[in-house]
Amino acid sequence: MNTRKAIRWVHLASTVWFMLCTGYLFILALRQAGFNWLVIFSLSGHWALIITLLVSLYLYTIFRGPIKSHSMQKEHPLTSTTYYMAFYMFTPFLGAIAGILSMLGETRFGSILGGVSLGTIGATFLTWVLVDPVTGSVELLLPESRKHRLERLARVKLLKQLEKSKRERLLTRILEQEQENESRWQEVFSPDAARLARLLAADSVNFKAAEKEAIKIGTEAWRTGGLSCMKYLRNMAMDVFKQQYANNDLVDYVSAWWDGIGRWRNPSLLSE
Repeated sequence: MNTRKAIRWVHLASTVWFMLCTGYLFILALRQAGFNWLVIFSLSGHWALIITLLVSLYLYTIFRGPIKSHSMQKEHPLTSTTYYMAFYMFTPFLGAIAGILSMLGETRFGSILGGVSLGTIGATFLTWVLVDPVTGSVELLLPESRKHRLERLARVKLLKQLEKSKRERLLTRILEQEQENESRWQEVFSPDAARLARLLAADSVNFKAAEKEAIKIGTEAWRTGGLSCMKYLRNMAMDVFKQQYANNDLVDYVSAWWDGIGRWRNPSLLSE
């Protein structure tokens, strides 16, 4: 077990100890205010759930969060050291020791436990809420820390720009490929688009034969270019129908005829 992992487990233990001390003082304050145990247990249950969830999220960031990189260590020369991290993690226990020392000579167990709890909470609040943020802010004011911070931010910005450029190039290639495919489909399937347009205008007597022929055309389009090719051919057929059969009512039989070919699904069936 490496040092950082050991410190994390110590932090888990110290956080649990801090929660126990906080819970003890909470219950003690309610008892001194005159609340009976039934009310205390009722309130403690709700607060225990909330505190457990918050602490679980906090511990997740400690155990699963990324370890500071070498660059971050340069920005925080003190707070990123193992000695400081150990002090930070042991703070609740150090506060408990201070509480015990402050209660020397006291014989009542309740008073001793109260002093230990107050020492734990006081030391933890002072270190975790006041000293640590102030120390980290002061570190960032150092010339060397500011230099490394600016360099790190510049690298992050550059990486984002490179990633954005990569996505844009990929999108451009995809669009170019689509345009090439559509140009090729336009040339290859123009006769089929005209045939589909004629099939859409077929009467009820020839409807079954028209469906069979349309299925053959759709299957060939699927084999050639998949779903995108089928969509493009259908749109071509609709445009031809509107131009050549303007007086006829347009009914999208193609979507129904092709239902089940490859990944083609009839939109009207999906909406039902």
